Amino acid sequence: MDFALILRVLPVFVAAAWTTIGISLISLVIGLAVAAVVTTARLSQVVALRFLGAAYVSIFRGTPALIQIFLLYFGGPQVGIQLEPFAAGAIALGLNIAAYMAESMRGGILAVDRGQMEAARSLGFGRGRTMAWIVLPQAARLMIRPLGVNAVALVKGTALVATISVVELTYTAQRFIGSTYKPFEIFAVTAVLYMIMIYGLTLLIGALDRAYAEER
Repeated sequence: MDFALILRVLPVFVAAAWTTIGISLISLVIGLAVAAVVTTARLSQVVALRFLGAAYVSIFRGTPALIQIFLLYFGGPQVGIQLEPFAAGAIALGLNIAAYMAESMRGGILAVDRGQMEAARSLGFGRGRTMAWIVLPQAARLMIRPLGVNAVALVKGTALVATISVVELTYTAQRFIGSTYKPFEIFAVTAVLYMIMIYGLTLLIGALDRAYAEER
């Protein structure tokens, strides 16, 4: 193990890790926003909206995230969409994870006892008020863990944007391997930094889960 090499490249890898965190956060925001819209569509009483929501989930879960990144970055210019690598990667990952988050949200909502919705409706609550005041506060507790799993998968999935030259952890590792010929040390540093990010995210998810449980 070449510890001198590890110490020399560590600052560069830490900077790359911040890029990974940045693209993860942007993709997460995009994913949550799109997932909320897709979940609303899938639970709608309008058949066309339910179909569109189901189609979105099927398409983005049924095709590799790498292909979706390539379609947006390389295929986008053909239809007038010109994006920088970072933006293309963040948007593609956000749209991809939204399909999984939408199913986690829908599952949490459907897990709430239907009797509570029926009771609220019998008291004169409309569908919107029942969902906002009765169902969603209970479903949120059930969504935290599944959405957390999706967020962890998203962080690990950011490695895919190295294929379009986004300078994050995996891209940085590939670059240094080509110049140092020390794959074990380079990938060891990369793996440890990913583990630190995932562990921190796991702690945050656990804290949110406990905080919400105490409030309830």
